[in-house]
Amino acid sequence: MAAVFSNRRRALAMTAGTAAVVVALAGCGGADDGGSGDGGGAGGELVIGTTDKITTIDPAGSYDNGSFAVMNQVFPFLLNTPLGSPDVEPDIAESAEFTSPTEYTVVLKEGLTFANGNELTSSDVKFTFDRMQAIFESGADGGNGPGSLLYNLESTEATDELTVVFHLKSENDQVFPQILSSPAGPIVDEDVFAADALTPDADIVAGNAFAGPYVITSYDLNNLISYEANPDYQGLLGAPRNSAVNVKYYAEASNLKLDVQEGNVDVAYRSLSATDIEDLRGDENVEVVDGPGGEIRYIVFNFDTQPYGATTAEADEAKALAVRQAVAHLIDRAELAEQVYKGTYTPLYSFVPDGLTGATEALKDLYGDGDGGPDADAAAAVLEEAGVTTPVQLSLQYSNDHYGPSSGDEYALIKDQLESSGLFTVDLQTTEWVQYAQDRTSDVYPAYQLGWFPDYSDADNYLTPFFLVENFLGNHYVNQEVNDMILEQAVTTDADARTALIEDIQAAVAQDLSTVPYLQGAQVAVVRTGVTGAGDTLDASFKFRYGALAKD
Repeated sequence: MAAVFSNRRRALAMTAGTAAVVVALAGCGGADDGGSGDGGGAGGELVIGTTDKITTIDPAGSYDNGSFAVMNQVFPFLLNTPLGSPDVEPDIAESAEFTSPTEYTVVLKEGLTFANGNELTSSDVKFTFDRMQAIFESGADGGNGPGSLLYNLESTEATDELTVVFHLKSENDQVFPQILSSPAGPIVDEDVFAADALTPDADIVAGNAFAGPYVITSYDLNNLISYEANPDYQGLLGAPRNSAVNVKYYAEASNLKLDVQEGNVDVAYRSLSATDIEDLRGDENVEVVDGPGGEIRYIVFNFDTQPYGATTAEADEAKALAVRQAVAHLIDRAELAEQVYKGTYTPLYSFVPDGLTGATEALKDLYGDGDGGPDADAAAAVLEEAGVTTPVQLSLQYSNDHYGPSSGDEYALIKDQLESSGLFTVDLQTTEWVQYAQDRTSDVYPAYQLGWFPDYSDADNYLTPFFLVENFLGNHYVNQEVNDMILEQAVTTDADARTALIEDIQAAVAQDLSTVPYLQGAQVAVVRTGVTGAGDTLDASFKFRYGALAKD
């Protein structure tokens, strides 16, 4: 039965004094990297610099790394990944388990509150997932929310004030616990957030609707955000190792590099150019910290508006496929990796990055010279066979501020690779991310750049958001067989059978080329001397936790 708790909310008295706050902050810390010192707050105040942009901090309205970086600090999750591990564990949950093949039951810890004093109960959890689904299904997220991740969630039931039951459509979901730690999982305050529309950032901050490791004390969108450690956080990550964090947002990565060199920034994270990183490795005042790779770069094709797309005057499915295949034949991944990224990225030949179970090199076998290199003759042959007149006029878009300063060089080189064959004329354009995020889901770009920084360390996260019939890309790609295989692998309990399905999905999508992946990159942070903990948070969970950082 569905419990009703919507009117049960009362504001708790916020009587904790300074001494109590100090005790709470000092109570526990995360994993130690050999020099991070004592627990919460011991590391003082930090300044972090980034070029990542925020779309919105409402979890229902953004699915990008810059926005999720904020959410990871201030919102609680039912399940989360501890430092150093990609495996989920209870965060604000006391327990979480399957109680039947289609029921996942979560019991919350007692006494949870938001920073504004409101109780955090099962009613907030039900509200969180109901609104995420409603906003996604209505399109009120502008096509930029993570609601597609909840494809297997039938309904959410609050059975008492601490217990939530997630009713799933398919049995034995192997990834649902991971999804609860993803951008679809931040728990929000039902007294602050709207049920059927996005809530403005200013209202979220003014409502102090936070229950993660930090609260936001000052918010200037894409300029400066100030955080303080939340003494009431009861989750998996423990108290932060620092007392406060200021995050500065940069329009130019060159200015970020200068500030970390000069000591104006303690930590630079996402995204310096490859040349800058190479230069900083020789600076004795900073340390370049490398983490495991999981980020990928790829070109997305809009099946409606690409050359010969479904809504164009010359709509022709076979010709449209030939155009995508020709691009796949012409991309020189090794040249991009070395010339633009100085080896900080490596060639990627499939949709699941190397290192994850089930990853293949499906594109390497189908396109180019068969050994990873480009093949202009193969591109010309596929266009000729389909009756495509060359050169093909291709509009290609990239973001000049979201994926680092090397994106301009990256896409200039891709343009050159396509045009030097004589088979394409590329109209290359760029747009800043906030506008870009709106345009790409509004059929404005026939072909465009995206990058992916995973939500969880499983091949599913490189398949489900992109290739389901209703997907995050919104590029009108429909392949029911692929859709069904994705749903099947998610509930396949036999590891070998699931791996085989993941391999089959990559092979099928490689034939369709909804996207053309081409690079896989590592995580990189640059820290000043005396800053510790970056190595702890640059882990395979791919979440950058400010609480892991400390400064002498």
